Amino acid sequence: MTTLSQSEISRYQRHLTLPGFGEAAQLKLKAARVLIVGAGGLGCPALQYLAAAGVGTLGIVDDDRVSRSNLQRQILYTDADVGEMKVAVAAERLMAMNPDIRCVRHALRLTVENALELIGQYDLVLDGSDNFATRYLVNDACVLAGKPLVYGALHRYQGQVSVFNFEGGPTYRCLFPEPPNPKDAPNCSEIGVLGFLPGIVGVMQATEVIKVLTGIGEPLAGKLLIFDALKMSQTIVRFKRVPGYAQVTELKEIEYTCGVSSTESDSEEITPAELQAQMQLNGAALQVVDVREGWERALYRIDSVHVPLGSILDQTADLEAAGLKTDLPTCVYCKGGVRSMKALQVLKSHYGFSEIKSLAGGILEWGEQIDPSIESY
Repeated sequence: MTTLSQSEISRYQRHLTLPGFGEAAQLKLKAARVLIVGAGGLGCPALQYLAAAGVGTLGIVDDDRVSRSNLQRQILYTDADVGEMKVAVAAERLMAMNPDIRCVRHALRLTVENALELIGQYDLVLDGSDNFATRYLVNDACVLAGKPLVYGALHRYQGQVSVFNFEGGPTYRCLFPEPPNPKDAPNCSEIGVLGFLPGIVGVMQATEVIKVLTGIGEPLAGKLLIFDALKMSQTIVRFKRVPGYAQVTELKEIEYTCGVSSTESDSEEITPAELQAQMQLNGAALQVVDVREGWERALYRIDSVHVPLGSILDQTADLEAAGLKTDLPTCVYCKGGVRSMKALQVLKSHYGFSEIKSLAGGILEWGEQIDPSIESY
C-alpha cells in the first residue's frame, strides 16, 4: 500500500489538514501519472504547481529549445537556459523543487505514430500545445486510449479551460468539430499574448487535473471557462456530447498552418532560395517590403522598404512615398509568413500590385536557409 514518507507529510501538511482532501487525496496524487504536452506558456505553470502538489509522475513532451522570447511568460526558465532543451531544463528544475516526484522526459514531437503509446502510459493528459494539429491529435488519442484531457488555450488577453473525455462526457471535437479556416486562425507568435495570462490559465488547468485525479469538486466537463484578463471576468459556456463528433476510430495527421491556406501557398509564395536568386538577378528592379512592426525590424531585417501591415490593412499606406511601384516585381515578408500573406491580398486587390509574392516562412525561414545570423525571436 502506498504511504507518505515523513518528508512528504511535512511538505503536504496544508493538503493533509484541508477538509475534503486529506491523506486519501494526497495518496491519489502520489500514485498518479500525468502527461503534459508542451512545456511552454501553459505547460510551465501547470508543471510547477503539479510538481509542488505531489503528482507522483510527470511526463513532459516537447521537442523545442528555450528561446529568449519565451522568458516573458515561461518563468520556469532563465536567461541562462536559452538554447537548452525545454524538457531537460524543466525536469531538472521540477525535481529540485520536489525530490519526491519523478519527471519523465519525452524530447520529441507528438505524432500519429507515437501518440497512443505515450498517452497510454499515463492516467490523464494536460494539453499545453499552441496549434490546432496537436490539439486534435491529443484529443483523438485520448478518446482512443480512454484518458481524460485537460484543455487550455490562449488568445491575446483571453484564455480558455475545459475538461474533455471525462466519464463519458464531451470531447474536444464536440465543442470544435473541425479546425477553423486557416485565414481566421490566430498565431500567438504573430499576434502576441499578455505575459501573465498563460500563468493564470495553466494554474487553472493544474486545478482541473487535481480535481479529476482526487475526485474533489466538479471538473469542467461539458463546460468551457473563458477568462478575460482585461475585464477580470469569467464566462462559462455549457456544451454536450455529440456522438457523431465524439467517436474516433483512428488517428489521422492534420496538416494545418495558421493564417495560410495550401492553395495560397502554392501560387503566391516564394522560397528564400528563390528570393535570393531574384535579388541577385533583378537588383533594383525587385521590390522587397517588410510588413512587420518597427521593433521587429530593429532586431533583424532583409534589405527592404518598411511598410507596417496595419497601414496596409487600413489602406492608409503611402506607397508612393516609400518608393514602391505597383508594376514592378515585389516580395513582402514578415516573421513567419502569415502577416505577409494578408498584406499581399490587400496590395493586390486595393493597391493594384500585379506581380507580388509572399516570402514562405518569413524572415525566420530566411535565417534558417540564407542568413544564419538571424535568430528566432
